[in-house]
Amino acid sequence: MPELTSPAPRSTRSKGVGRVLVVVYGILALGATGRSFVQIAGLIRDSQEVSLAYWLSALASVVYIVATVALIAPGRVWYRVAWVTISFELIGVLVVGTLSLTHPELFARPSVWSWYGNGYLFIPLVLPILGMIWLRSRRMGADAASDVA
Repeated sequence: MPELTSPAPRSTRSKGVGRVLVVVYGILALGATGRSFVQIAGLIRDSQEVSLAYWLSALASVVYIVATVALIAPGRVWYRVAWVTISFELIGVLVVGTLSLTHPELFARPSVWSWYGNGYLFIPLVLPILGMIWLRSRRMGADAASDVA
C-alpha cells in the first residue's frame, strides 16, 4: 500500500503568471542593480557623497534579486522569503514614494521607488501587489492539495 504523505511544497514558478512575475522581477533586479552600481560607482570615483536615493536603489536591487530567487525556488522557506521580500518591497515603494512627494529634498536624485516607481512605469508599485495575489493563490492551492492527500 502506498504511503500517504503530504505533497512537496509547490514552486511558484509553474506556468503563466508565475513565469511572468519571475521574468519581470528578474528584469527589475538587473535594471535596479545596474542603475545603483553606475550611480554609486560614479560618485565614489568622483569622491562625492552617495545620496540616499542611490542607496535605496541598491537596496531595491537586493530585494528584487532575493524576490526573484524566492519565486523560483520550491519549498515553504522560500515561499516565506518571497512573502517577506515582496511585502518589504511594497512598504518601501509606498514609504519612499510618499516621502519623495512630501519631502522632495530627500530625493534630489530619483531612486527606483521614488514617486512610486514612475521612472519604471509604476511597475515597482503594481508588481508586489500582483506578487502577493499570486503567492496567496499558490498557497491556497498547496493547502487544498495537502487536504486531499
